[in-house]
Amino acid sequence: MAERQPTLVVISEDPRLSHRANEAMRIALGVVAGENEVQIVLTGPATHLLDEDTDDLVDGDDIAKYRASLKKLGIPFHVERTALPSEPGWNADGHPVVLITTDAIAALVSGASRFIVF
Repeated sequence: MAERQPTLVVISEDPRLSHRANEAMRIALGVVAGENEVQIVLTGPATHLLDEDTDDLVDGDDIAKYRASLKKLGIPFHVERTALPSEPGWNADGHPVVLITTDAIAALVSGASRFIVF
C-alpha cells in the first residue's frame, strides 16, 4: 500500500472577485473524495468563502454546495486569524474552523507532501 501523502490547499483568492477561490475548493473536495488527507487554509480575502450570503460571491451556488459537502465530510477550514471577517453573517452555517497564525500555516506547509495554491 502506498504511503499517504497529505495535500495542503491554500486559498487566498477573493471569491467576491474571482472564480479561482471556488475552483480551489472544488479541487480540494475532489482530492478528499479520493480518500486523501487534505487540509484547507483560507488566507486574506479567501475567508469570504464562508460568508453567509453567497449571492455576492462569484459562483456562489457552487460554493455553497462544495462547502456543505466538505462540512458533511468533517473537513475543517484553517483560517488565518488576522484575516477573520468581522461581519455577523460570517460562517453562519457553522462550518468547522481552526483559527491559525502565519507560523501555524508554515508548519502545515512543512508537513505536507503536495500543494495546491490559489
